[in-house]
Amino acid sequence: MLLLQIGDKVVYPMHGAGVISGIENCEVLGEGKSYYVLEMPLGNMKVMIPTDNADNVGLRDVIPQQKVDEVREVLEEEPEKPKGSWNKRFHANLDRMKSGDICDVAAVARNLILQDRRRHISSGERRLLDLAKQILVSELVYACDKTPKEVENWLTSVLSANAFAH
Repeated sequence: MLLLQIGDKVVYPMHGAGVISGIENCEVLGEGKSYYVLEMPLGNMKVMIPTDNADNVGLRDVIPQQKVDEVREVLEEEPEKPKGSWNKRFHANLDRMKSGDICDVAAVARNLILQDRRRHISSGERRLLDLAKQILVSELVYACDKTPKEVENWLTSVLSANAFAH
């Protein structure tokens, strides 16, 4: 079981990375529960996660700086060939992102960005791409100790240099 403290940087799958800003006790339906208050830097959002459910929702530590190279490698790899209808691809990508693994999120972002350059992606896939980029940027901000803009620029340059991008 995760024992988190105020100030810990964590990732909440499908939402991105944030900082535990507090631990609050709230009463819901007559039952007292303890919640982690997670402040998300992108979108200025606060999320409350029951402390006894943190493991079940996939809450995890931000990746260490050393794993950023692994993320770069995923971004530099050949994109997977799109298979099936956009709807099937959308659900396969969504499932991949729900895993909470930053390398899976990076692969989804890479595939959709490079696919969009060849032929435009659907509006549903565009929303998924935006979410994948937001999740990726939010975690890399903490892992690299950089601003969101610096991380976005890095992401753009790595994907622009992808040998399979053209």
